[in-house]
Amino acid sequence: MMPKATSPAPFAPYEWMIAWRYLGARRSEGGVSVMTWISLIGIALAVFALIATLSVRAGFRAEFVDTILGANAHVTVYHMQRTDEAGRQTRTLPDYTAMADRVRTVEGVERVAPLVKGQVMANANERNAGVEVFGIAKDDLAGIRRVADPDTARGSLEMFEQGIALGSGVAQLLGVGLGDSVKLISPNGVKTAFGVSPRVKAYEVTYIFTAGRYDIDRTRIYMPFEEAQLYFNREGVADELEVIITEPEAVQKFETAIAQAAGAGALIWTWRDASGGFLRALDIEDNVMFVILSVLVLIAAMNIVSGLIMLVKNKGRDIGILRTMGLTEGAVLRVFFICGAFTGIIGTAAGVILGCLFAVYIDPIFAMVNYFSGGGVWDPSIRGIYALPAKLQLADVISAVALSLGLSFVVTIFPARRAARMNPVEALRYE
Repeated sequence: MMPKATSPAPFAPYEWMIAWRYLGARRSEGGVSVMTWISLIGIALAVFALIATLSVRAGFRAEFVDTILGANAHVTVYHMQRTDEAGRQTRTLPDYTAMADRVRTVEGVERVAPLVKGQVMANANERNAGVEVFGIAKDDLAGIRRVADPDTARGSLEMFEQGIALGSGVAQLLGVGLGDSVKLISPNGVKTAFGVSPRVKAYEVTYIFTAGRYDIDRTRIYMPFEEAQLYFNREGVADELEVIITEPEAVQKFETAIAQAAGAGALIWTWRDASGGFLRALDIEDNVMFVILSVLVLIAAMNIVSGLIMLVKNKGRDIGILRTMGLTEGAVLRVFFICGAFTGIIGTAAGVILGCLFAVYIDPIFAMVNYFSGGGVWDPSIRGIYALPAKLQLADVISAVALSLGLSFVVTIFPARRAARMNPVEALRYE
């Protein structure tokens, strides 16, 4: 008794061989190699655009958040409005030392610094700039990561108590450097019989920092805490407490504990309260851009459909012969599925390589674009940061690959099914 013949397993070697011959056939032989290349290039460019956009989006958000957390308070503690001993309405903290000690005991709090803040006019070399002055102790200033970075700063923090620290943008605007003198002019100065006269005092520039945010470097000055108390008439009080925590991204977990430790009348303001609207706008923009670029990937994948339809039409006679030789509908479907999927896989791989290279070498690429465009492509006064960042994330690459391959495989099924259901008699009737 003859053994029963077994059908070959799906995606057998001969199916791959037929698919490869069809993909490599010249146009004169009924192949569609030109359409295959167009589909491949389209998918590669779409995946490249998707990964490049996702990496720039992630880099911009990471840089924006890092500059916020590296140069600003994660949580600000201030007091609700009250009446001081002189009968004036104020929000200052009279017991800031005890309040700071209590807040430091909260688990997760890394640093607490009393601040005195005020807005003044800075003058030097017949130039003026509106600035915001932060009165802070030297040790607390040394704990601000973006400000105390020795790689981007000039001068020494050891000299801070003998002068003031300027943002690099302020120094550039006023045309001053280390050792130069800057006048600070405050409208709330000394009370005289003729009214309040502006307070004018000159300070030596002992430190120049670059925090990485244009709005910070362009407007911020740090002054020793005790000197700021005298200059702004804050003797014995502070305006607020700057609190740095270990997990700033999860700041909501610390709000209640910090508020309770600060005591009655204390109010808190987190970095998410200050920048939450911008971050939410970024998230919405991320989702919209992903949808738009997904449509581009879909359009590129549709080229595979047109190429396979042309291939099925040109290979109708071959399909008829293969079917009469015993090739099943499933085998024909898999042959043309391999043709389309192979194009999608190669195009996706090329797009991933291009996208990753773009993210890794974005600085020289952007420098070249800036050079050929004559400069001024990136305006930090509008974007807030000084360069276009990119952060390559595995999750973004995986999502781009999954989207591209998923669409390529799905759209390939329809022309492949059409080829599989072709009647071999009709295919050979006019041959």
